[in-house]
Amino acid sequence: MAEERAAEIGFDDFLKVDIRVGTVIDAQPFPEARKPAIKLWIDFGEDIGVKKTSAQITVHYTPQDLVGRQVAAVVNFPPRQIGPFMSEVLTLGFTDENGAVVLVGPSIKVPNGGRLH
Repeated sequence: MAEERAAEIGFDDFLKVDIRVGTVIDAQPFPEARKPAIKLWIDFGEDIGVKKTSAQITVHYTPQDLVGRQVAAVVNFPPRQIGPFMSEVLTLGFTDENGAVVLVGPSIKVPNGGRLH
């Protein structure tokens, strides 16, 4: 099932979304979440630091699989309360054919904090 395309935006709109790469340094189960999720602590390098988030990614990943993995995330959204946990970034992914999330990240290791072009 294809999703409807979003409205066209200008390049300046794209530049407002700050998408950075970071390395997962800790991952823990999130049993308090309404839907199965994992809490992540992601190191975005010296300028941004470590940020936390939760992601509904339990179909394809376990907390142990995620530590050391580089992921892409939007780092300039305001923090959002997810149950008892404060999410500071939005980790990015695509849904597979069954609707489960597959994380986005570089295929080759890059410096933490690098911005998506």
